[in-house]
Amino acid sequence: MRILITRPAEDARELSQKLEAMGHAVITAPLLKILYADGPEISLDGVQAVLATSANGVRAIARRTARRDVPLFAVGPQTESEAREAGFAHLRNADGDAMALARATAQWTRPEDGALLHAAGAEAPKLLAQALEKQGFTVRREVLYEARAAASLPDSAAEALRGDTLDAVMHFSPRVAATFSDCVMAGGLAGHCKRLIAICISEATAKALSPLHFREMRIAKRPNQQALLELL
Repeated sequence: MRILITRPAEDARELSQKLEAMGHAVITAPLLKILYADGPEISLDGVQAVLATSANGVRAIARRTARRDVPLFAVGPQTESEAREAGFAHLRNADGDAMALARATAQWTRPEDGALLHAAGAEAPKLLAQALEKQGFTVRREVLYEARAAASLPDSAAEALRGDTLDAVMHFSPRVAATFSDCVMAGGLAGHCKRLIAICISEATAKALSPLHFREMRIAKRPNQQALLELL
């Protein structure tokens, strides 16, 4: 298959290698640009665990502290893998979404043992912190990066759509899917999606593509990269 992936550039590189190893051809269209927030070193004193809801959250916190001894709880296996590469020593993953991470964190920790630090993006909803605060936890929500949406598709992606040379497009979040939809509509390319398979990480991601029509819509059973790859 010839697959368009819409992940940010850093995540797209690793995914491209996996897809090519599976025998697929890949075109990348990074529709979100990750901008990390500079600032002083973040203190983890009194923090019993760092919560990471994305690989970008791991990269962001790793830029702002040299400490790797505080436990890091990841939303899923890919985020856990990124944390392991960054040198964090004590890792667990919830194998789900932000609410799964909230439920798992409440089982792994106690409110009286210290604060939780969420390494968040500027656009991330506050559901994780709110869910844990309702259970008595203190949550420090540190906004450490911004994901800026693209205004248009890269030329290579637009040309592939226009030439009907793609078989599928992969989406990893509702925001990326909505950005793809906006770019496609603005470029007058909506009709070319009708022959594509849309491969989505969640129901919410699929719904964000609702202005467009696809030949087939596939939704992962679990909100992680491996489940998406299994749809191929």
